[in-house]
Order: sequence, then C-alpha cells, then structure tokens
Amino acid sequence: MTSNNQITKNLSPNNVIETAIRLLLILFIATLCFQIIQPFIIPVIWAAIIAVALFPIYSRLNNILGGRNKLTATLYIITAISLLLGPSILLTTSVVETSTELANNFTNGTLAIPRPNKSINDWPVIGTQIYELWDQASTNLDTTLKQHIPEIKQAGKTLLSAIAGVGGSVLQFIFSIIISGIFLINTQNSYKLTIKIASRLTDKQQGLQLANLAIATIRSVAQGVIGVAVIQAILGGMGMYFMDIPGWGLWTVLILILAVAQLPPLIILGPVIFYAFSISDTTPAIIFTIWSMLVSMSDGLLKPLFLGRGMATPMLVILLGAIGGMMLFGILGLFIGAITLALGYELFIAWLDKEN
Repeated sequence: MTSNNQITKNLSPNNVIETAIRLLLILFIATLCFQIIQPFIIPVIWAAIIAVALFPIYSRLNNILGGRNKLTATLYIITAISLLLGPSILLTTSVVETSTELANNFTNGTLAIPRPNKSINDWPVIGTQIYELWDQASTNLDTTLKQHIPEIKQAGKTLLSAIAGVGGSVLQFIFSIIISGIFLINTQNSYKLTIKIASRLTDKQQGLQLANLAIATIRSVAQGVIGVAVIQAILGGMGMYFMDIPGWGLWTVLILILAVAQLPPLIILGPVIFYAFSISDTTPAIIFTIWSMLVSMSDGLLKPLFLGRGMATPMLVILLGAIGGMMLFGILGLFIGAITLALGYELFIAWLDKEN
C-alpha cells in the first residue's frame, strides 16, 4: 500500500513538471557547454593522442632532468614545435620557390619543358596521352597552356587551398602540442581520470584494462602508421631532393598523405622516376629508381615491427580500424577507428569467453 502511494506521489503533475524542467535545464547546460568547447575539441583530442604517444620519450627525458616536470615540458614543447615548423617551412619554401621560378620563367619566355622519353608511349592505358601532351608542351608551351586554361585554373585553386589548409593544420598542431605539454605535466591525474571514466562505463577491473588498451593502441598506430608514413616521406623526399626534382617538397607531402592512407608511395614516385630518366643520366636515374622501390616497399618491413607491438589485439584489427577510421573521419580517424575497433574486439572476446 505504501509503495503504491509513493508511485502515485512520484507521478503527480507537480513532480512530473519539476522533473521535466530539471531535464530541460540539464539538456540546456550540456548543449551550451558543448557549443562553448566545440572549437577546442579536435585540438584537445590531438593533444591527448600526442601526449599518450610521446609519454615514453617524455618520461625518459624527465628522468634525465631529475624529475623537473615543468622544465621537461618546456623543453618538450619547444623541441616539438621546432620539429613541426622546420619541415613545414622547408616544404612550403620548396613549393613557393618552384612556383615562383615557373611563373618568372613563363613571364620572361624562358620556360623550357624537356622532351619526353619515347618509352612513355609504352605505359599502359595513359602512356600515349601523356606522351602527346608532354611532347606538345615541350615544343609549343603557349598553345598547350591555352588549350587547358580551365584545368590549370582548377589545379591552381586546389593547390592554394591545400597550402592554406596545411598552414591552418600547422597552427592547430602547435596549439595541440602546447596542450599536450600540460597533459604530460599532469600525467598521473590524467591517467586516473581516464580510468575513472572507463570504470564508470564498465567496472573497475575492466575499466583499467580498456584504458590501458586505448593507450597501447594510440602508441601502436602512432608508430606503425604515422611513424612509417613519416619515414617513407622523408626517404622519398631525400631521393627527390638529391635528384633535383622540381617541387620535391610538394611531392613529399603527397607521399606522406598517401602513406598515411595506406597507399604505396610509388603512386607519386613512379611518374617521378620516368621524369628522372628524361632529364638525367642513366646511372643516377637507376639509383633513384632502386631507392624509390625500396621506399615504397619499406612499409612491409616496418609495419610488423611497430604496429601492434606488445598488444594482444591482432595487428589486422588495428590496421583495419585505422584505415576504416581514416575513411570516415580523416587523419584523426586513424586513432579513433583503431581504438574503437580494438575496444570492440576485446569486449567481443570477453563476451565469448564469459562463463554462463
């Protein structure tokens, strides 16, 4: 009888209205909070990923400096920003210098396109078209450009948009690096908060396991996907730099993007190889070809060494999560997809192994 009275009291109009007002107020506050922090969500997520990925290095540096966290964080931030700005400035300078030189040569009438090698005709599907266009440009550049004005304008807009996007990304990463330094100073508190959130969603023991799995997955993807892509881009860029390939900085960025997307750098290096044979002696071109092939195939050796190392989750799960996540969310999806699929895999295995 008392229970029925309590239920009736809880369902009274006054209580229902009061509960509805509370829910609306909570929803309003949550929505307002989300709108306020929305501009910072992506940089903060990147900061957390960077902090987790670089914590082992930070920890060693902190031990060398005698446990002085603030000094270690300051050195880390300065070094990380320098490593980000250095290659960015170098690549941007290369693109700008190449574009400026091409524009000046065209204006002065001194722009010369080398004749294509006849072997280009033997390329499958597109060889003949490329040879004819290249040959026409080498003999009558002005006419060729006039025939392709719409395509050139579109390519120019795309290039300018890409350069602007890179500039915005660099600024965002600088902000993320600074935030990651703050996270690293408060490593213990950040780790405890992560475990507390995971434990609230599951239980204490499983929350600890899932938190540690997420950390291991971030480091695995950072090493096995991002790290390998950076290595391939650096090696490919070095080869093009020594071969004096025009716009080598831009091609290096494209190699990095393709490598992150799990596509072979040979997509970029292949045409560059043919160009190298057209403008240089046979011996340097052959050496560059061998170098480019090794760069493109290096991920087959490097990924098993870095991706999934020290984890019980199969490497294939991590790789599929990284690729699928990137297709959905861009570069950030590399980590989101890998972590989500790894967590889902572990939860599925735990459910299978659970005794009734």
